[in-house]
Amino acid sequence: MSLFKACTSDTSSARQRVGSCLFPFELWETKTQRTTGWRFELIFLIVLLVQATHANQLAVADQTARTQSATADQPLRYWLYLPDSYESSPQDKFPLLLFLHGGGEGGSDLEKVKKHGPPKLIASGNSLPMIVVSPQNPSETQFWDDQQLVRLLDEVESSHRVDSNRVYLTGLSRGGFGAWQLAIQNPDRFAALIPICGGGAVPYVKKINLVPTWVFHGQQDTAIPLSESQRMVDALRSAGGNVKLTIYPDAGHDAWTQTYANPEVFEWLLLQRRDIQR
Repeated sequence: MSLFKACTSDTSSARQRVGSCLFPFELWETKTQRTTGWRFELIFLIVLLVQATHANQLAVADQTARTQSATADQPLRYWLYLPDSYESSPQDKFPLLLFLHGGGEGGSDLEKVKKHGPPKLIASGNSLPMIVVSPQNPSETQFWDDQQLVRLLDEVESSHRVDSNRVYLTGLSRGGFGAWQLAIQNPDRFAALIPICGGGAVPYVKKINLVPTWVFHGQQDTAIPLSESQRMVDALRSAGGNVKLTIYPDAGHDAWTQTYANPEVFEWLLLQRRDIQR
């Protein structure tokens, strides 16, 4: 028998019925309300926590590990970063930055690529307004394979919304040499070039005289002397190239940390367009 029926069937003393029956019902109802309210509050807090965690995950920049489609050579593994607005702006095309790491990050451990440059910035939670492709050179001793890098670029551009007039190239140390070389071999591919503490083939640098180039080097660099960059810059200037050189007076081989930490570098990149230069 329910508590409510037991109380209403009692014909003695209405005052007693209120005191002995309705009060326990009210007490039970209050406890139920409190329990229900507590549960709703708990669920609400959990929902807020999940939403906050999800929002935080979205806010933190991320890059995913990819493997190049099978080719005649060993496929490159690489990090792919998509800007925050890539998914929310399905009609837009985005600039792309190809980053070539230095000699210390080659091999098979893809995590090493995050040690320097744009991949490090992204891994630290920084957002960049461009697609970033950061391949790993499978060799710890050899230079970059130009043709393999071109195939990787072709693959990414065909599968993502890339603005082909804003494809940029940068690299540091051995990757700086690789950036010079790749640009020279593909002078119509890139809208801008940023080689850091690198060097290259001086006789052929005239091929990229239409590619805006910003070169960085540390004056105290004993691994790759400043003269390597200076020779390339001088030759490019002689060919009428659009080039500038930034020398860090107190920096050694690491000329990349302050370069990639400088927002003006990325602002300059985004101003460059291939269709305007040619």
